[in-house]
Amino acid sequence: MAEINIQRKKSSPSPWLLILLVLAVIGAAAYYLLRADSNVPVPEPVPAGAGVPTPPDSTTGAETGPPAADAVGDMAAEPAPVTPEVLTAFAQGDPARPQYGREGLRLLTSALVSLADRDDLREPDIATRRDELTSATARLAEEGSSLRPGYVAAAALMQAMQQKAYPALEADINQLTTQATALSGRTATPQDQQQLRDYLTRAATIVTALSQPPAR
Repeated sequence: MAEINIQRKKSSPSPWLLILLVLAVIGAAAYYLLRADSNVPVPEPVPAGAGVPTPPDSTTGAETGPPAADAVGDMAAEPAPVTPEVLTAFAQGDPARPQYGREGLRLLTSALVSLADRDDLREPDIATRRDELTSATARLAEEGSSLRPGYVAAAALMQAMQQKAYPALEADINQLTTQATALSGRTATPQDQQQLRDYLTRAATIVTALSQPPAR
């Protein structure tokens, strides 16, 4: 009688086991993701008004910050006053160097305008001569402009000051006026340069005298 070989049928894995395994993997992944998010630092809130400059102290009037940039610029732009010593030193320089005549007129104008603003020299005739000088030198920075009108106007202003309070300077003023009318307004030749140097030297001497209090 033949033997019948009977094999047991293998049982398939339970589907619930696979489901539990998938859920375990998803749970582990979610745990690590949540843990990583919890380690990110949370920025602290910025206080109101942070970054705003501190206003000036209204109780003392003192500012706590640096001065404004435009105020610093204004102070830097203010020209230094031209003293008789500065004008004299410049006049005695080399008249052949470039811009000698133009710079000399600028220095002379600055010194005379300062003198004309003095309290004891404020009168209509001097104010008129002062305005004529500033008008004659308004375009001094332009190349090619004649220097003669400016030097003539400077002599006229000095004459008005002399007639007001300095009678002893009459002879020097008359000589300066003659020198001014003789100027060519150019500095091209050695003769022009020497004439201009003589004018500026005498003008510096007169400015030095005008800067002193008038004799009573």
